Amino acid sequence: MNWKAVLAIIVCNILFMSSSYTMLIPFLPLYLTTELGVAPEHVNLWSGIVFSSTFAVSAVMAPIWGRLADTRGKRVMAMRASFLLSVSYFLGGIVETPGELTAMRMFQGFAAGLWPMDLAIMTLYAPAAKLGLCLGIMQGVLTAGGVVGPLLGGVLAECFGMRMSFFLAAGALFVNFLAFAFFIKEPPASLAAMAAQKAGNDAPQPSVWKMPLLRNMLLCGTVVQMVILILQPILTTYIAHLAGDLPNIVFVAGLVFSLGGIAGALAAPFWGKLGQRRGFFRAMCAALFLAGCAMLVQGMPDTLVPFAVMQFVGGLFFCGIHPSINAVLAQNSPAAIKGRIFGLLFSAQQVGSMAGPLLGGLVATWLGMHAVFYFAGSILLLLSFLVWRRYVRGAAGVE
Repeated sequence: MNWKAVLAIIVCNILFMSSSYTMLIPFLPLYLTTELGVAPEHVNLWSGIVFSSTFAVSAVMAPIWGRLADTRGKRVMAMRASFLLSVSYFLGGIVETPGELTAMRMFQGFAAGLWPMDLAIMTLYAPAAKLGLCLGIMQGVLTAGGVVGPLLGGVLAECFGMRMSFFLAAGALFVNFLAFAFFIKEPPASLAAMAAQKAGNDAPQPSVWKMPLLRNMLLCGTVVQMVILILQPILTTYIAHLAGDLPNIVFVAGLVFSLGGIAGALAAPFWGKLGQRRGFFRAMCAALFLAGCAMLVQGMPDTLVPFAVMQFVGGLFFCGIHPSINAVLAQNSPAAIKGRIFGLLFSAQQVGSMAGPLLGGLVATWLGMHAVFYFAGSILLLLSFLVWRRYVRGAAGVE
């Protein structure tokens, strides 16, 4: 297949996947109270359980699905993930109790793994000179889905009720399943690796944890995801504090929150191109450093407008981190373990997604909300220095 055709199909796939997820997740507390009868005093507890249950299961399953992708095919695993996610969303639309919703979310964690398969397939199809562009576009579309989703979810909930959002998400993921079933083919490099494996002619692959570069990038992905979600417990409250008595605070908070996603969707392809031209480690260091500075500055304002401006500016830089990590992993891992690598990266990010909100809540409780921004920014600056010292100044390259 032509790599441009593959990119076009996968871009649509990512948009459906991301917007389907984000048009539901922000409204889960409301779904629990209005549709499932959870008392207001218990909704925070149930929200935490429902939200985290998916991450816990997917962190365990992602490496398993990644290994199966290397032996059974990336396309088959993408079909599996799309179909099972479609089923999970349909089940979410018919549940009647918070326990059933939690079970659905756990099943969703079991089904997850579509994003790492999109990455694995695209990195095998993309020409080496276009890898950064492809990954940048994919990250931009993933971020754009995060902006479109809540807006679409809010409109659907207002017009048709929240259950309709689940059914629409189920339909979108089923379209993804059909796209992989009828249009996407297994990458030739993946077919060759599987054939060699079946014939017993493939060279044994070392453990990923014994490959320092890959291990360090997985750790970097965990920390970055943790920092991205570290603000989750406090961001809406912080915006409300800055806004004061401003009317329509829920709408305002949603608008400010979306600014980072809008900026990321616009800037992600630029970061991919920059990494292609200047080197992905240099692009990673620059994105980490600038995102860290933006986070530090964002903790300073006492009014809403400068905070919102820095939310947008931070989004311009955060979107350059993940494509650089993905590109480094793609360039330095053989086709025979691509699925395993991106499965492990997804698992690492799920761990970061669980740790981030917990850590952010603890820091805000002990040191105040401003301290969360300073803490997160300092982590990014330290990570930028470590990557620069190890892989740019040291010119260590691939190990």
